[in-house]
Amino acid sequence: MKVSVSSYSFMQYVWAGKMTQFDCVAKAKELGFDAIEFVDIDGKEDYALQVENAKKIRAEADRVGIEINAYAVGACLYWGSAEKDAAEVERLKRQLDIAHILGAKVMRHDAYGWLEKKGDHRSFDRMLPTVAENARQVAEYGETLGIMTCTENHGIISQDSDRMERLCNAVAHDNYGLLVDMGNFICVDEDPATAVSRVAPYAIHVHIKDMYVRDEPGAFIRSATRGGRYFGGAVVGEGDIPVKRCLRILKLAGYDDYVSLEYEGMEDCISAIARGLKNIRQYLSEI
Repeated sequence: MKVSVSSYSFMQYVWAGKMTQFDCVAKAKELGFDAIEFVDIDGKEDYALQVENAKKIRAEADRVGIEINAYAVGACLYWGSAEKDAAEVERLKRQLDIAHILGAKVMRHDAYGWLEKKGDHRSFDRMLPTVAENARQVAEYGETLGIMTCTENHGIISQDSDRMERLCNAVAHDNYGLLVDMGNFICVDEDPATAVSRVAPYAIHVHIKDMYVRDEPGAFIRSATRGGRYFGGAVVGEGDIPVKRCLRILKLAGYDDYVSLEYEGMEDCISAIARGLKNIRQYLSEI
């Protein structure tokens, strides 16, 4: 397996004005990563600007000699309106064009992130046929560009491993799979290793994210799980996610592609990323 880093890991510095999204490319290379994954290229409200930013980032990656292995975008594939669903599919196709400019071979899009009180919005399973059909259309377009598409266990109602497995099988397209984030299963109170073992056969991309998990909130532990526990971002290898075991499970399932470090804790992100990469390299040498 090769190791990439999500640009989201640097957002602490980006939001503070210490770095730009463009700066993440050289920093990822400096830290020793094999590749970088980008999340939502700047310019979402101005597609022409987004295209130009993608071209500049690709040129910088070529200059420093690092691959852009994946591109991740937000999405909602169920709006309760055929017109709105179609517009979202078309928007994601345009984001696949951005991924193509970047040279990424994988694009992640979300499925659906919340429930409502009426109609099909009340149930993941009732929305599933529409979500799957829309995801299939995106996958079909991605195939024409040589880019695989995937959905992450992300968004509370679509984070459970059994739901992700059902989604993948409902899409039923060879150009579509799952982005397995070993940390996100905590948000729905699943044991990460058990959850990873369920979805590992469908993995086409992996996020390595570590978390602190507690029964009560604390200084770095404020977000609530669906079951009422609390979690917060940790340096990979220093939290409560069994990262090494999850990597072993993925390897046993035949996964041998990029694993992407994603850090979202409160420590200095550059130090945290560097420590996390060291731990990942060690784990990969041992499994």
